[in-house]
Amino acid sequence: MIDIKDVLIIGAGPIGIACALECKKKGLDYIVIEKGTLTNSLYNYPLNMTFFSTSEKLEINEIPFISNNPKPTRNEALEYYRRVATSNKLQINLYETILSVKKTESYFDIISEKNNYKAKNIIVSTGFYDIPKMLNVPGESLSKVMHYYKEAHPFVMQKVVVVGASNSSVDAALEIWRKGGDVTMVIRGPEIGERVKYWVKPDIENRIKEGSIKAYFNSEIEKISETEVFIKTPKGTEILENNFVIALTGYKPDFNFLKSLGVQFSEDGNYFPKYNAETMETNVEGLYLAGVICGGMETHKWFIENSRIHSKIIAQNISKKINTLQN
Repeated sequence: MIDIKDVLIIGAGPIGIACALECKKKGLDYIVIEKGTLTNSLYNYPLNMTFFSTSEKLEINEIPFISNNPKPTRNEALEYYRRVATSNKLQINLYETILSVKKTESYFDIISEKNNYKAKNIIVSTGFYDIPKMLNVPGESLSKVMHYYKEAHPFVMQKVVVVGASNSSVDAALEIWRKGGDVTMVIRGPEIGERVKYWVKPDIENRIKEGSIKAYFNSEIEKISETEVFIKTPKGTEILENNFVIALTGYKPDFNFLKSLGVQFSEDGNYFPKYNAETMETNVEGLYLAGVICGGMETHKWFIENSRIHSKIIAQNISKKINTLQN
């Protein structure tokens, strides 16, 4: 007899875990497939990162999230979601990449690098952190250029260019400077981003004002060499001596994967995937989206705190459909 799951969830981040919890509560036969470790994106966040949100807004399934301070750290979040997954004995397969998904008349046929699965429904909750937005300039492929930041120690006594003005860019610039790095920020816009954490924004602005951290506004990198960075500024091209470039210019969902599943997108350049907001089901019957992936290129539209509800909506809809078929 063919084992057909009620639900296969792709992605074991906070929202994927929330979906698993709701499926379990509804008595649905589910499995979660994750290509990395549990909450892989959170794991790859900077070691000393502090969340913008308070701990209760990051809770899932009404399970209390206790932190030492109102705004939890990366390590506290990892501990919380790890405990939620293990204490509830959620069915999660880690380090397993999905290779293909094909839809038949009655179910999805899913092939991973380790197993074959069949499922009546699929929930995609893969986030957006795996694919960085590239600078698309000569020299970006050099080993000194990176699109993720973990900690400051490797950049002590080094000349570092940080690209961007978001929370991640600002945090990296401040931490590297405080650990003894020579930091220059290259920022496309006229000022530090509006979404930067309110307790951090004055800090970076004052460091720039006093000259501790140099900043080029309304500027972009033109070219990167082994020893220099060429910056296009309003006053012309500036050439800086350089050891490392940290380009924290944002990330985007895996649109190609969604397209391979048959998901349709808006044609306005934002790549909003098409789905029913009342059920979270896409134009492909039985295929649901949950979490930040619903926002297309607008990756600041959905967060853990405002997309937790997706798990309840989806589980309720799937449970209702299955009960209707059985009765």
